[in-house]
Amino acid sequence: MLKILFSSEDILRTRVAPAADPVWELVLSLHLLQGRGRDPLLADWRRGVARTLRTDTAASRLRLLFALNPPRGYFPDFLTPYQSLDGFEAGLEAVRSTPADLLRRDLTRLAGETPLPAAAAALARGEPEVLRHLTDSMARYQELAIAPYWSRIRAAVEADRARRARALLDGGVEGLLTGLRPNMRWEAGMLEVLDYPDTRELHLDGRGLLLVPSFFCARTPVALVDPALPPVLVYPVDRLGGLAPEPGRGAGPATAAGSRPALAALLGRTRAAVLAATDAGCTTGEVARRLHISPAAASQHTAVLRNAGLLVSHRDRNTVLHTLTPLGRAMLDA
Repeated sequence: MLKILFSSEDILRTRVAPAADPVWELVLSLHLLQGRGRDPLLADWRRGVARTLRTDTAASRLRLLFALNPPRGYFPDFLTPYQSLDGFEAGLEAVRSTPADLLRRDLTRLAGETPLPAAAAALARGEPEVLRHLTDSMARYQELAIAPYWSRIRAAVEADRARRARALLDGGVEGLLTGLRPNMRWEAGMLEVLDYPDTRELHLDGRGLLLVPSFFCARTPVALVDPALPPVLVYPVDRLGGLAPEPGRGAGPATAAGSRPALAALLGRTRAAVLAATDAGCTTGEVARRLHISPAAASQHTAVLRNAGLLVSHRDRNTVLHTLTPLGRAMLDA
């Protein structure tokens, strides 16, 4: 079990990442791709990525990247820098700038658990050419395995953020932390991560905690090993159905409607308004109040939109929160 200990200052500084973190998604997807799990929601993704990697001429250059990310156990902290909050390129630049002593420390630990290719020795010395090779490999893997599916990944994370925002508004940071069950348990200033692979304590020491919702995080949340690094806890989100690649540019669902009047003509004025109301997440009761319709009518309209793949609904005790799917957002934004 991982125990994360909060002071009152830590509670004030705890927050949720502003969007899906592209570097964390990349690294955690490597673990799932190589693992033995058979999650049906990822089956098509795994088959498609494996087929792409077999036929890609640059795939052989990914060997070091795969070796650094075994399907189970430890993986290096330096691969998921805090700077990735500012985007994929910022994260890659931080990886390229990792000090040699941190590279050596992380890779020495990894080598004690899993065989590494010869290039890992040069990486541990901080040789710039090998660091560039590693980040080029990350960029190539992202292009092949993550970018075609990014819309679905982003939508799942945005739906989770809407849930966390609701918990924060209703119960403050403690309400946010309490709502992280069933994988975690909040009680008396301590967040316990259940079924964690080892037993340790993380003292935040006034730094707060960054919560990172992740599509590719498996059932157990993930924390960095080095307690001196900015505290981060990555946790899984609901995956909202299967992971299909995005349509090609110019051929996606965004062409389905050209404006809000056109959307109203397609869906009807009330359902178009319901779709717009759920842009930032909305409960059934809030839809009814905002649009001055009955709760039963709001429930019926959201059900139709959900069945059409435009909304996803998540029940939390006595409320149901509705958020847009990628298709729903594309229709709304068109």
